[in-house]
Amino acid sequence: MADSSIDLSQALGAFMEEARELLDQMEAILLRAEEAACDEEDLNALFRCAHTIKGSGGLFGLDEVVRFTHVVENVLDRLRKGSLQFDSALITLLLECQDHISNLIVAVAEHSEMPVARSDALIVELQGVLGQAPGGPAPGGPVATTPAPAQETAAEPERDEDGSAVMAADHWHLSLRFGEGVLQDGMDPLAFINYLNQYGKIAHIETITDQLPDFDGADPEICYLGFEVSLISSASKAEIEGVFEFVQDNSQILILPPQSRIAEFLNQIEALHGDVSRIGEILVACGSVTAKELEQALAEQRRAETPARIGEILVEQGAVPPTVVEAAVKKQIHAEERRNVESKSVKVPAERLDALIDRVGELVIAGVGTHAQIGRLDKPDLLESADLLLSLVEDIRDMALRLRMVAIGEVFSRFPRVVRDVSKELGKQIELRIHGAEAELDKSMVEKIGDPLMHLVRNSMDHGIESAEVRRARGKPEVGTVELNAYHESGSINIEVKDDGGGLDRERIFKKAVEQGLISPEAILSDQDVYRLILAPGFSTAEKITNLSGRGVGMDVVRSNIEALRGTLDIESVPGQSTTMRLCLPLTLAIIDGFHVGVGSSHFIIPLDMVVECIELPPDIGDSAYFEQRGEPLPFIRLRDVFGEEGPAHPRPRIIVVRFGSRRAGLVVDRIYGKCQTVIKPLGPLFAEVPAVSGSTIIGNGDVGMILDIPALIRHCSDIERSYLRLARPVAA
Repeated sequence: MADSSIDLSQALGAFMEEARELLDQMEAILLRAEEAACDEEDLNALFRCAHTIKGSGGLFGLDEVVRFTHVVENVLDRLRKGSLQFDSALITLLLECQDHISNLIVAVAEHSEMPVARSDALIVELQGVLGQAPGGPAPGGPVATTPAPAQETAAEPERDEDGSAVMAADHWHLSLRFGEGVLQDGMDPLAFINYLNQYGKIAHIETITDQLPDFDGADPEICYLGFEVSLISSASKAEIEGVFEFVQDNSQILILPPQSRIAEFLNQIEALHGDVSRIGEILVACGSVTAKELEQALAEQRRAETPARIGEILVEQGAVPPTVVEAAVKKQIHAEERRNVESKSVKVPAERLDALIDRVGELVIAGVGTHAQIGRLDKPDLLESADLLLSLVEDIRDMALRLRMVAIGEVFSRFPRVVRDVSKELGKQIELRIHGAEAELDKSMVEKIGDPLMHLVRNSMDHGIESAEVRRARGKPEVGTVELNAYHESGSINIEVKDDGGGLDRERIFKKAVEQGLISPEAILSDQDVYRLILAPGFSTAEKITNLSGRGVGMDVVRSNIEALRGTLDIESVPGQSTTMRLCLPLTLAIIDGFHVGVGSSHFIIPLDMVVECIELPPDIGDSAYFEQRGEPLPFIRLRDVFGEEGPAHPRPRIIVVRFGSRRAGLVVDRIYGKCQTVIKPLGPLFAEVPAVSGSTIIGNGDVGMILDIPALIRHCSDIERSYLRLARPVAA
C-alpha cells in the first residue's frame, strides 16, 4: 500500500519562504504609504499578506503566529475599509509588527522560544489603535458574549406595509431547515441559533411552520420547524457556516450576505491574484461561497445528465448573488489572458542549482581536456567534431550560469526601510533613490553583498549627509539624497552608493591617519590614497561613539568582504558636494575568465579582468623589487619566491602587470600560456592557509592550476611602493 503521509517539514519550509516574501511585500507597501503613494490595491494586498500568513500558520498549528497576526489583520481590515487612516505613528507600529512576525517565523525555523512578551506589548498598542480595552476582542472581530435565548437577543424587526417582518438589507440572512432527525441525533436547533451570538447579534428570528403536521400526527422527536434569522455580524460566511458544521449534511442551510458584503466580495474579486482562475476558486477566495457550498454544487453538477455551469448552480441554490458570479467570470477571463502572455516560472532549490553548476563545470574541464588530446592526433575531422562539442558545452555552461542570476533589486529592496529608520534616528531628512535594480548577478553574490552595502548606506547617512541646518547654510535642499545605482560594465557589475553630503575631508583624514600611526607626516599621497585610508582597520574620524559609528570597525570589514568576492572598492569625493563608494564585482564566483601562466613546473591562473598588460622584465633589474614604468613606480614580486619554486629561473622572465582598484603591481613569471576560462574549485582544509591563493582548477592537460589572490599579492607589494620616495631612483623600463 502506498504511503500517503504528508511531508510536513517540506510544506513548512515552503510556508516560511512564502511568509518572508509576503513580509517583504508588506514592508514595501507600508513604506509607500508613508509617501502617500499607497492606493486601494495596495491596501487590499496588505490585508491579503497578513491574512495569508495567519491562515497558513493555522494549518501548521503555529498558534502564536495566528494570535498576533489576527490582531494585525484587524487593523489592516479597518484601513482598507477606510475607518482608519495612515499616519506616521501607525506606519511605524505596523513596521514593528511586520518585524515581529518575521521574528516569529525565525523562531519557528530555529525551533526556539516564541517572543510572546513582545507579542503582548505590540497587541496592547494595536488594541489602542482599534480603540478597545487591552485584552478585549478586536473591533470588527467576533464578539464573545454569553449565549442567551434567541428571543431575548432579537431586536424589534422592521415591518412591511402589511405588517409582516422583513430582513434588514445590511444583515446576514440565514434560512435554516434542520433535518427531521436532528433531535434524534441529540442536537438542539436552538443551541445552534444561540451560538450565533458568538459572532454578532441576532436582530430578528422568524419561525417557519409550513411543515408542522396536525397535533395528532406530530412526533415529538422530529424537527418540523424552520427558521429565518437576521444576524448583525462582521464574521465571514465561512465562520457563520461553521456554526452548523455538525448538522450540515442532513439540513438545508442557506446563508445570504448583507448588501455591504456583496460590495466587499466584488472588491475582493478585483484584488485577487491572477493565479486563481476557476470560477469556484474565485468565489471561495473572495468569501462569497464556502468550500462546503462549492463541494455540494460540484456534486450536483456531476450528477446532472446535462451539467450546468458551476456559477449557475450556485445562483440557483441561492448561495451567491448573480452580480458576484458575473464579476468572477470577468476575473476568470482576465486571468486566462494574463496567463497567455506571462512566462512560466519554476522554483528550484538552491542546492540543486549548485549541483548542476558543479557538474557543468566538470563537463567544461573534461571537454577542454578532450579537445586538447584530440588536437595532438592531427585528425581534422575529429578535431572539427571536438570543436562543435566544446562549443555546445560552453553554451550549456553559460545557460546554467544564467539560471543563478538574480536581480540586484533583491538586495536594494531592503534599503528603503533602513533609510527611513536611520534617518529618524539621526534626525535628518533623507531620500533614497534606486537605479538599475534590474541588473543581474550570481545569487551567491547577492547573498554576500547585503552586509557591506548596508554599512556603506548607513555610513553615507551618518557621515555624509549633513543636518538640515548645515544644508540650509550651504544652500542645499534640506532633504539629503542617498543613491543606489547598479550597472554592468566589461563583464562585471558596478554598484555605487552616492550621497550629496559634505564629501570627505582630506586634511582631517590625513591628520587622523598620522595620529593613529598609519602614515608618516612626510608621506606624499594622492587624493585617492588619502581617501582609501578610511578602509584601514580601526580608522575613524567620528568625534563621539554612536549606535551607528565611531568605534573604528566597519570599513575595513567592508573592504575585506568585497575583496573576498574578488571585487574592488573605489572612493570618489567632491568636497562639499558628494561622496561615491563604487563596488566592482564579478558576475559569478563559479567560473572565471583567466590568464594562464607558469612558474617552474607549477601553473597559475590570474583573473583576466585584473590583467593590464604583459612586458619583459628589464635585464638589468638586479635585486630591485620595483622599477619605473612610464614615470610611475611599479613594485613587483617573483612568484618563484612567493611559492618556493625550485629549479633555475627562466632566462627571459615576463612581468604580468595587474590592477586591483587603484593599485598596480607586477608578477614575474616564466611562461605565458594565454587566456582561458576555468571553473573555480574551493581549496581543501590542507591548503586553506596557503598565502596568495584563492582557489584551484583543472587545466586542459589535467594538471592542477592555482588561482592567484591578486588583492593579497598587491598588499604584499604595498610597502615596496610606499618606500619608493625614500630609495634611490629605480631602474626605468
